[in-house]
Amino acid sequence: MQTRDQALAKIAATILDLETLETRNSDRLDFHELSAWQIKKALEAAYAAGTEAK
Repeated sequence: MQTRDQALAKIAATILDLETLETRNSDRLDFHELSAWQIKKALEAAYAAGTEAK
């Protein structure tokens, strides 16, 4: 079973195409333009991961 942080990192990488969720102290690296449907899909995946973990 994966940890919460691992699940979030996987969602960020696969759905939001983010290299990392770590702060890198660079606007270019820390801020991303995302579509509403990408955010919705990521939230749905996070919700599903949370319900599976219970």
